[in-house]
Amino acid sequence: MSILDSVVIGAGQAGLSASFHLTRLGIGHVVLDSDSEPGGAWRHRWDALTMRDVHGVAELPGDSPPPRDGQRANMAVPAYFAAYERAHRLPVIRPVGVDRVVDENGLLVVRAGQQEWRSRTLVNATGTWTHPFLPHYPGMETFLGEQLHTVDYPGPEHFVGKRVLVVGGGASAVQFLGALAPITDTLWVTRREPVWRSDDFTPEAGAAAVALVERRVAQGLPPESVVSVTGLMLRPQEREAERLGAYAARRPMFSRIEPDGVRWADGTFERVDVILWATGFRPAIAHLAPLHLRSAAGGIQLDRGGRGTTAVQDPRIQLVGYGPSASTIGANRAGRSAAKGVQRALTVASVRSP
Repeated sequence: MSILDSVVIGAGQAGLSASFHLTRLGIGHVVLDSDSEPGGAWRHRWDALTMRDVHGVAELPGDSPPPRDGQRANMAVPAYFAAYERAHRLPVIRPVGVDRVVDENGLLVVRAGQQEWRSRTLVNATGTWTHPFLPHYPGMETFLGEQLHTVDYPGPEHFVGKRVLVVGGGASAVQFLGALAPITDTLWVTRREPVWRSDDFTPEAGAAAVALVERRVAQGLPPESVVSVTGLMLRPQEREAERLGAYAARRPMFSRIEPDGVRWADGTFERVDVILWATGFRPAIAHLAPLHLRSAAGGIQLDRGGRGTTAVQDPRIQLVGYGPSASTIGANRAGRSAAKGVQRALTVASVRSP
């Protein structure tokens, strides 16, 4: 079996960016993607989400961004990614669901069912969408209504006539309330008091937020999303929900779930038909467990004070779309950094070879 210089796992924004830069450096590689078609996590977003609604999709390297128009995001971005793969002849293989990556005599072996690829280096670009986080609360298994996570969100029409409890203090929860409060009855609960931004989100503010995430990754702590430290802002399409009091009526977390609603520690009870868990995602990195990359603090420590993409524990491994690069702009920069990291690792390996 031939040995590749690198394998990229994941063909979302970060994976495509890494593949583009690896190709430019002349580094032989393949990109393994678990989906049957291009688009990454964008393929699975709800139909009501348009390109006008999203925060923006940065252009892939050497390209221009898709337009901010009324097109469905789950169609526009996959079409954009597909055209990019074709234009740059990126070596994407799909569908390939990677099970695990192991080290065998100094080579990285990527396994997916009965298939395997042997490589000198690895770029992990699996993102978070396939690893939704669902906290556990007493009694949640007894609830007789619907429980949905962001990953399952079917669009606002599904909730008409239902009393919906939105759980979570991030941008997704704010957007869900913006869509649902004008058409049905909503409640909002969060673990902490929401932090709202009243000033403009300047490049300087963005850099400061990214720096906070970098600091965690540099210490080997599990990363938090960049959005979690930027604060919340309302867009024009959420002003009606604000007028209706959907955000001002926010309550602290309940203590338990009952068959027809939720109860707080003080004994108060609210009946609900649906619990919508907007509780975020965690990095999808379980397949890397055999490589023992996690630090004692629980995360994967990256180089350059958390600004890089190289795993401190194993310089053959690059992580993109992880921690501070978990945004479309960050993913592009990380792709270039990862390609250079792969080049360095290959140079070191060639020097050590007899």
